[in-house]
Amino acid sequence: MTNRNDLASAFRALHIPGTPLVLPNAWDAVSARLVEEAGAAAVATTSAGVVWALGAPDGERVDRDAALEAVARIARAVTVPVTADIESGYAEDAAGVADTVRAVLAAGVVGVNIEDALYDVGVGAGGPLRDVEEQAGRIAAAREAADAAGVPLFVNARTDTFLSGAGGVDSTLERAAAYRAAGADGIFVPGAVDPGIVKELVDGVDGPLNVMAGPGAPPVAELAALGVARVSVGSGVAQAAHALVRRAARELLDTGTYGSLADALDYGEVNALLARGR
Repeated sequence: MTNRNDLASAFRALHIPGTPLVLPNAWDAVSARLVEEAGAAAVATTSAGVVWALGAPDGERVDRDAALEAVARIARAVTVPVTADIESGYAEDAAGVADTVRAVLAAGVVGVNIEDALYDVGVGAGGPLRDVEEQAGRIAAAREAADAAGVPLFVNARTDTFLSGAGGVDSTLERAAAYRAAGADGIFVPGAVDPGIVKELVDGVDGPLNVMAGPGAPPVAELAALGVARVSVGSGVAQAAHALVRRAARELLDTGTYGSLADALDYGEVNALLARGR
């Protein structure tokens, strides 16, 4: 598929409670192609992985244009739908979020994560999360921008209630309802992996639920049985890759041996993967 609207429609259809879309998050062109080659139906970016590769820490510490340029390279590298983690929208207000969404669409992306975390708490902020009404306005602006462009962009509203410790199931469901009413297609609740809590969220959210998994979380099959519609791993794959870099560097420098490189991908295989379509 190459038509943006076809990609968007296909991506939307992948969110099936009980048969979740599984997304090993990518951060550059080669990781995206490897994810696609592994059989993923779509590619999701990790904002942390993307900005780390740009030399910046996570938390909207990078210029929007630089972040979206990296996302555009990922979208060009694969044939499956791409959804981008755009943090809180790379903008101070709802109008700016709409501008970001228009740029995302121009990059060929058909889904976004928009989070309600506040990075500069204490600067006119009452807590670690945006006010519900303010965040709903930002989501509505994203929805309106996509609709005006005629693209059925999948807006995945992320709430950091569990991740920040700012709330539990009730406050999460309150936010989820407001975000869905504002135009969000799905709800993303990182930090919630306990099966009982996940089930409460699945039952209480009127829409597809996205869970962020990793070591210690239930396997995908168990999350599927709970009714989850989307499973992603955030920056987990990028963190694992960077851990290998550190192990290999320390081994080479400390002992002069190369064991950490034993399971490396073949040079020709990686080169051929990136030569595709050029």
